[in-house]
Amino acid sequence: MAIPTPHSSQRPHLAAVVEDYLYAAAGWVLTRAGWRPRIETYTGYGTPDKVRVLARVLLSPRHHATPDRAELRAGRRGFRHFLTVPAPHCPVQLRVGGHTSLVTSDRAGYVDVELPTGAPLPTGWQPVFMSCPDESEPFEADASLLVLDERTRLGVVSDIDDTTMVTSVPRPLLAAWNTFVRHSSARRAVPGMPELYRDLRRAHPEAPFFYLSTGAWNTAGTLRGFLARHDYPQGPLLLTDWGPTLTGWFRSGPAHKKASLELLMTWFPHMQWVLFGDDGQHDVEIYEQAVRRRPDQVRAVGIRRLTGGQQVLAGNVPSSGVTTEGPNDISRVPIVTGRDGDELSRRLAAVAPEVLN
Repeated sequence: MAIPTPHSSQRPHLAAVVEDYLYAAAGWVLTRAGWRPRIETYTGYGTPDKVRVLARVLLSPRHHATPDRAELRAGRRGFRHFLTVPAPHCPVQLRVGGHTSLVTSDRAGYVDVELPTGAPLPTGWQPVFMSCPDESEPFEADASLLVLDERTRLGVVSDIDDTTMVTSVPRPLLAAWNTFVRHSSARRAVPGMPELYRDLRRAHPEAPFFYLSTGAWNTAGTLRGFLARHDYPQGPLLLTDWGPTLTGWFRSGPAHKKASLELLMTWFPHMQWVLFGDDGQHDVEIYEQAVRRRPDQVRAVGIRRLTGGQQVLAGNVPSSGVTTEGPNDISRVPIVTGRDGDELSRRLAAVAPEVLN
């Protein structure tokens, strides 16, 4: 799951206890100052009968807690996205299709729930309506769900950092600069990747795109804006939380990616996936494991190669990333590498022409 849910039976890590105490103190002060819950919505997905809804409840000044300020928040400098105070254990009412549910945000304010739809939903983009019903002036927000049925045969899962966006995430100092200081509008697309994804969309108009990253949910608005500016196909973001967990100081990025990818393949067993990532972090290992576990559900893998210098700064031995191209020896799944979207496109067209045609 992109947003891990706590297990009530385990003893919380000290870091989580401290974080909860600080958030509780900050929340008490801000609530007395007139701040109220607002819902930060994320794009969910599902089938006609079952959907996954994602959101976060945060505290905001009363005059700021309005949906039309989302665009303004998305354009802020990176560090300001992390200056948030969650509203933990806050009741949230969700209405999907003809079904209404009352859920509660977790210790960090997140809502990550699977819900029945009542009557089957039509495929495509569908609305979900959310509200905080316990407030004297209930906050309401609308989000989107991508509903897929068994007629959808191909999907795309893409990493974000250094796959779609030049962020230098493997380089710690530049990653911090890009995340916390640099303005969101200054981020550049990896050459050729928007064109490659648009070619995939033209060849398979029904194919969904999911953007999977170890980035924090705090940056979701910025990432949506980046993808839209560079005309990437629209699709759900699958991000993770920021800060301590119940078991340690930080959550595992690779574990988040593996679990999110496995969840997609479980929800949509009838689909084959084209997987895109880079060789600067763990994408190669994660995707190769997915190929071994579910070879019939992976149509192709594309890995963007970083330079030797980027590999060294990332703590890796310089290499070309994936060592086997063409049909994989284990599963016969085509795996290609390239420096940018143009090279990946050419190599995909050579070993899996039906993907782009």
